[in-house]
Order: sequence, then C-alpha cells, then structure tokens
Amino acid sequence: MNEIPEPLLISPRISVIPIIHGSGDFAWEVRRWMLEHEFDCVALPLPQSFQAPVEKAVLQLPKPAIVIQPATPKFTPSEWSEESGDDDDDDSPPLSYVPIDPCQPVIMAIRIAMGEHLPRHFIDLETDPFQPLSATMPDPFALKRVSLERFAVAMLPGVPHPPDRQMQQRIEYMARQLRELERNHNKILFVCSVLQWPWVRQAYREINDGPIEHDVVEQPIAYDVARRSLNFLFGEIPYITGLYERARAELEDDRFLSIDGVKHLLIASRDAYRNDLRRRARKITPMLLGQCLKYTRNLSLITRRMTPDLYTIATASKQILGDQFAMHVVETARSYPYLNEDLDDPQRQRVTLGIDQARLPDGEIVPLVSRLPGPVVTWQTLQLNRRPTREEALKWQYRWNPYGQCSYPPEDKQIENFRTRIFERAQAILGADLARTEKFTTSVKDGIDIRDTLRHWYEKQIFVKVMPPDRGKLDCCVMLFDSPSDPRDYPWRTTWFAEHDEESTLAFYATDFTKELVGPGIGLSMYGGAMFLFPPVVIQDIWNDPRLNFVDSLEERLIAAACLYSRSRQVAVMASLPPGAGWRRLARRFNKHLIHVPAGSFSESHIQQLRMVHVLNGQHIRSYAADFIRKA
Repeated sequence: MNEIPEPLLISPRISVIPIIHGSGDFAWEVRRWMLEHEFDCVALPLPQSFQAPVEKAVLQLPKPAIVIQPATPKFTPSEWSEESGDDDDDDSPPLSYVPIDPCQPVIMAIRIAMGEHLPRHFIDLETDPFQPLSATMPDPFALKRVSLERFAVAMLPGVPHPPDRQMQQRIEYMARQLRELERNHNKILFVCSVLQWPWVRQAYREINDGPIEHDVVEQPIAYDVARRSLNFLFGEIPYITGLYERARAELEDDRFLSIDGVKHLLIASRDAYRNDLRRRARKITPMLLGQCLKYTRNLSLITRRMTPDLYTIATASKQILGDQFAMHVVETARSYPYLNEDLDDPQRQRVTLGIDQARLPDGEIVPLVSRLPGPVVTWQTLQLNRRPTREEALKWQYRWNPYGQCSYPPEDKQIENFRTRIFERAQAILGADLARTEKFTTSVKDGIDIRDTLRHWYEKQIFVKVMPPDRGKLDCCVMLFDSPSDPRDYPWRTTWFAEHDEESTLAFYATDFTKELVGPGIGLSMYGGAMFLFPPVVIQDIWNDPRLNFVDSLEERLIAAACLYSRSRQVAVMASLPPGAGWRRLARRFNKHLIHVPAGSFSESHIQQLRMVHVLNGQHIRSYAADFIRKA
C-alpha cells in the first residue's frame, strides 16, 4: 500500500485530493487514488441538500443529468412593487447546479464511493445565492508526468485568498465538518478544489468558534439534459467523455484519452464526412490528418496548453481540411453515445442549456452557476456554414421556380480557368507527339536533344530537336469526372449558353440539384461529365439532338457532340484512362483526333471542388449565395 505524501495530509486521519473541476485527467487521478488507498469515508464539497438527488442521478450514469437548486422565494411587499414599477427579474441571482458529468472528479469520487460502499458526507455550507470561485488553471495533462502532490504544491503561490465572506464561511464550515468526521472515522478522503485546499487546511489548524449559519434553501431537483446542449454541461468534449465511459465499461486503458481522444475524434469525423458527402468528399489521407494534429498541437502551445479545446481542433480542421470537415468535427464532438432515445421525447423533464443559462421544462429561462466550477471559460466565434434542417430544405424545395436558373459566377470562373489549363496541357502533349530529332548539320533548330545525342555518342554526332509549327488552337474539351457513368446517378442533363464572351458553351450531365438544397434558392449538383466550346457558339441541345442518337452512353454523347461542333481537328479529353478503341473510332467518324489529358496530372482535391456546381434560382440569388455555399 502506497504512503500518502505529507503535503496531501490535513491531519493523520484526513487525506485531501486537490482537483480541477471538469477535468477527465483529474477524474482518472481520483479513481486511481481511491482504488490504491483504503478509506472508510469520503468528504465532498457539496451541501447536504444536494446529496439525495445527486446520488440518485449518479446511479443513472453514464446517462448525464443536471441537479438544479431552485431559488428561495423572497418576500417583497406588493404595495412597494406596484409603486416602484421596477422589474427585478433581470437582476435575479443565478440558480446553482451540480453537473452529473462522468469526467467531474467529485462525481467520480461519489461514483467510486458508492461502488465500494463507502459513506459519503456532503460537508459544504448551504448558501443562497451561491458565489463560485474560478481562476485560470494549469493544464491537468501535466499529471501524466508530475505527481499529484507536486502539481498541487506548484500551484500554491498562485492560489488566491478567499475573495468574499461567503467563501470564507464555506471554508471554515468544511474545516469544522472534517473535525466532526474525525470522531467516527480513521481514514477520511476529502476531495475539493485546488483553490480551496490550502485555506481549508489552514482553517482546520486554526480553531475558530464563531457562529456560521446555513441559508434557507429549496430542495434541488434532477433533470435530464437536451442532447444538443451537452457541451454546456460537460467539462470535457462530449465525444471524449463518451470514450472515457466506453473505456470504463470495456476495461480499456484510458490514462491518455485526453490526447488520444483527439485522434479518435478526427477519425470518427472523417467517417461521418465520407458518409455524408460520399463522392464529392475530399480524400482525407493519414498525411493530412497528421498535419491537422500537428497544427492543433501548435495552436495549443501558442495558448500555453498541452491539450486542445474544441475551438482549437475545429480551427485546425478548417484550415487544413476545409469547412465541411470542420463542421463534421464539431458535430461529432457534440455526440455522446450513452443517451436514451426517449430523451428526445418532449414529455420528459429535460433542461436545455446555454452559456450560463438554461431553459427549464416549463419554458422559463434562468441564469445558472455551477457548484463545481472549472477553469475560466472563454467563448470564441468560428465561422462555419451549418447544414440546413429537413424542414428548411422542404420549404426551399416548395418555393423553387423551375423557370429561373443560373450558375454561380465564382464557380464559372474556376472551371473556365481549369478548361484553359486543359487546353494548354493538350497543346503541349500534341506538340510533344509531333516533335522529332535529326542530326546536326548547319543549325541547332529548336535546341540540342541531349537524350538522342548521348544515345548515339558512339557515332560522334549531335542531334537537335525539330518542333513542328503551331497547327492551330483547340476550341473544345471534354471533362469526364466519373467514367464509366451510371445514367441513374446523373439524371440532370442540359446545355447552358455563355452569359459573356469569356464563358464557354457548356453541355453536361450531373446529379439532381433539387435533391440537395443548401440555401434558399440554391441547389447543389455534381458533374459527371462536361463539354466546353470556347469561344462560345450557339448549338442545339445535345441531349435532344437526333444526330447523336447513335451513341449508347453519356460519355460517348459528349464526345460525339464535341467532335460535331469543334472547328479544330483535335479535341481534348480529360479522363482517368486513355480513350479506348471505340471512342477513337467515334472521333474518326467526324474526322477528329482525341488528345488524352490524364486526370491524374491534376490535384484530386481540386478536381473534386470543380465537380461541385451550385444552381441558383435566379440572378438575384447571387447577392447572398456566398453565405450558404459550402465547399467540401
């Protein structure tokens, strides 16, 4: 049996664990201490009135809950209220609550004590209203390299003196209660905040017989918590809290989950991201995830932390992997698997939490303050376009005008620039195919060919390059993003004409944009294949042109239309594989030649972005479309 270090002894019979509330690392440390040492009772920094509802809620873990103490009714003469006309509701003191959070060290102490059948004593003073004490704390992850006693002693110079009369009375009362417990118990464990520990120890050693009276308080009530507001209840990220509970249930090692959980979070977010976006999702490689973790670490070090918060993780995900992935990271981080489905039943007594406030089951919004306050919390804003709800999508679909459609100009510009790159790449490929070498006679032509010169070095001859003259410019290209294409996946087939001279005549097949509306009057579709004619010309809709009915597939119809309307003898085809014999015969039918531009020569993520096309229900939608359009 390990000896308890002297700094953590208030007396020979009383041991203390100074904790930081809301920390999974300290909850793990409390569990280790209680299992490695023998105690015959546990003293906790909560008032007696909270014991019954808190212990009842702890028995329901891992289902979370919140125990709220209602405000004590205050008598106000009705005559004075009517005459003054003042509304004091906004200045009412906040209600105090205890979060039933598996990563709260105090809740962990109660949980272990109940499992080991140890007596629990709630020894704090009854107060109304409750005035919390919070401060900036060091990162609890340091406990993985530093012992608990060294961590606590190192914090002593920065622990502030009790700032108000209520805190001084609470400390004095807890010290007296510990003296009372010594009469009946030999090994007492006291779990309290690291901000209270030195002052309770001092008050225990200084005898003070002054009167301390309890405030008149109401009986606390336990409520369920709405699923979407768990991040306001838990000290750790809800997803990581779920990992702690899974490790507890399956007897896994959870010592480093505060860091390893970030890796699990990113992997789970990647799976959700792939399932949601499917073919238009970026390829999230291990290298990109490694860069995201490295960036997360650097941002944490800038803020002098060893473990990242959700804002840091989401910021790194947004910068490295894009807004869509960051949105899935936030949604995954908010998920907690140990919730009963009936929590979504509106008939249940549940509370919806916000920033220092809550909506009670009767609809009343009240201010809240935690009796187990952790480090000071700062709220920061991260701009992410959220996913529309089903009700919003149905409303937008109902209001869609089928006779007014246009494109999104920034996407038009991007894909036109990409079309120019394909033209340039195809011209280079065409020139390379027609280039030849010959022996040097009187001119170096287009430069010395080093390869052929070295190959014929034994002949003592120099070979030079001969590049053919420019044989015209390309005016048509075909982009095949998904080949072979299933016609059932791409029901939307149309031809769009240019709005100005810098746009191409465009014919394409794509997914149905009406199935995925991302904003009011904004639909999202994915190109399967597209044909570009530049400079733009007026053509017949290729999907209704009877001259092209001899083809069998969507890709062949695009290629046939490109060969039909192209004024150049060459047609550029960007695809993952070279054109087969059938496509080349199709081109020869129109006396054209296909130039293959490998899709692998371009960035895969860039092509995935180009495949996304947003359809706007009228040109007026362009004024606010950027507020709803999200890129993968």
